[in-house]
Amino acid sequence: MAQFYYYQFLLFLLLPLAAGENEISIPLRRAPLPLLLDPFDRLYGITSASLLRAQLLKKPTTTSPSTRAALFPHSYGGYSINISFGNPPQEIPLVFDTGSQLTWIPCTTKYICQNCSSQANSIPTFFPKASSTSKLIGCKNTKCGWIHSPEFLSRCRSCLPSNSSDCSQICPPYLLVYGSGSTAGLLLSETLHFSTLTVTDFVVGCSVFSDRMPGGGIAGFGRGVTSLPDQFRLKSFSYCLISRKFDDEGESGSLVLNGIPDSGNGEVSFTPLLKNPVPAATAADATYGAEAFSVYYYVGLRRITVGGKKVKIPHKALVPGFDGNGGTIVDSGTTFTFMEPAVFEPLAAALVGQVAGKLNRSGQVEVLTGLRPCFEMPDRESNYSFPDLVFHFKGGAEMRLPLENYFAIVGTSRPAICLTIVSPNGAAGVGGEGPAIILGSFQQQNYYVVYDLEKERLGFRRQSCS
Repeated sequence: MAQFYYYQFLLFLLLPLAAGENEISIPLRRAPLPLLLDPFDRLYGITSASLLRAQLLKKPTTTSPSTRAALFPHSYGGYSINISFGNPPQEIPLVFDTGSQLTWIPCTTKYICQNCSSQANSIPTFFPKASSTSKLIGCKNTKCGWIHSPEFLSRCRSCLPSNSSDCSQICPPYLLVYGSGSTAGLLLSETLHFSTLTVTDFVVGCSVFSDRMPGGGIAGFGRGVTSLPDQFRLKSFSYCLISRKFDDEGESGSLVLNGIPDSGNGEVSFTPLLKNPVPAATAADATYGAEAFSVYYYVGLRRITVGGKKVKIPHKALVPGFDGNGGTIVDSGTTFTFMEPAVFEPLAAALVGQVAGKLNRSGQVEVLTGLRPCFEMPDRESNYSFPDLVFHFKGGAEMRLPLENYFAIVGTSRPAICLTIVSPNGAAGVGGEGPAIILGSFQQQNYYVVYDLEKERLGFRRQSCS
């Protein structure tokens, strides 16, 4: 009964709603959180958000022309792009997310954002009533089945068969749960303007209520029929995430749709894109339960080395099993890379072992930030070099991380340096289910990363993204 009244509430809020081969590139920025005066609080917030994001990804509840656009960095740890919807176009900033399908936007004059990083009245909001191309998706529309199961849509049978192609009953509301928040609304068919590209009849979520979400919406770049790459029929997309030091400063990296994955110069290292063995029985099943793992971009991480020495990691953590657990995914929506304890503990021990006797641990900073291990900063005169951290992938590709991609300097008076990889450490709700490793955006900064969807492979190379 509570669910029924929830739907009634959503419907009340929404009553006013009545191909070439050129490259497209889009700016990519980080998305903002409220200003945190204490840098320890900020790092602790990002650490917590990364763990919550991992909890969602591990236990989920839920060919066009090429284009270039900007990706803007923000202090909460995410990156955003600006996309316009409707006619005339209305520009909305969206968090760039390769770990989810559905693109959704803050919507209508009645939009409510509870416990969000911005006040609801300051969040750029889409107004369907002001667009001549906005259409609510009907319950009998096949696209409604993209997010709801056939059993859930059985209520649509009240529509007359003769009206099945133009059913007046709207598609039931959606509820999307993220690691640290949620959003709910109705599906729209709308015109999307993405840099130089215009796409009609794009399926987008019109959210009327959100809780603990960033200031804008989400641009879903994961696998699945509702995702932006699938609706655009992209052959590839790539991005270059600018350094974290440019948070909220207006500098941007770039997002490229349908660019050339391999320029032929041999600088890009490729590894196959893999799929989780757990199948999605229907498109709607990819929204909830283990079937949601099919949305993620899996890669074959074969081993990790610290200072040239192999870290002993259980094989089952590196390869997704038929229960859907294990393996490595790449996710732009997670800030700090997540690792299951079976992976993280031996890695952390390897780092501590190689640093032991040279730097002192900083337990106080570990408590304040939630990160570990943390070490007191070495004197500048010491010329101490931290051990290299390298991810070795199937096919021979290696991601040799620069120090700033796996350590962060914390504090000013007595600065410490902390590993920016997180693990649950007994945290409730994050366990052995789902991916064992989630490669986050912090570790991807100043890397060119390309998703070659046509050849089912992921490529990367180090470069400056500013």
